[in-house]
Amino acid sequence: MASETSASQPSGKDRREYYRITVTLPVHIQLETDTTAGELTQKSVNISGGGIGVAVATVYQPDDILAVTLLLPDHGLFKAFAEVLRLDPLQSPGGTYRLHGRFIRMSSQEREVLIRHILRFQRDHLQAHYSA
Repeated sequence: MASETSASQPSGKDRREYYRITVTLPVHIQLETDTTAGELTQKSVNISGGGIGVAVATVYQPDDILAVTLLLPDHGLFKAFAEVLRLDPLQSPGGTYRLHGRFIRMSSQEREVLIRHILRFQRDHLQAHYSA
């Protein structure tokens, strides 16, 4: 009998299908239904071709769909949608949460752009580390 898994909960294999890196980027996150313009804020973002992890002050619910805007170097604004997988409270600072989201509705071309930038961040980091 095949085991059923929730469509919103990726398997361990799916979560690690893409290389992850933590980098500081200008980012703006809001509910998909929120059409107000928002400012980009520099944040430490854990990102991969499959999803994003970032500290937020807004409480989102699992399965919420978020509009994510990133400012990628030499590319400009990169917009994507992410499904909230979970929100974990952080000890410090109070009132902040660790958002775990999975990118959805992303074309293969958009995913390739994101992966190329992630690999570039990794290359730049390694280059800085080993040339010091």
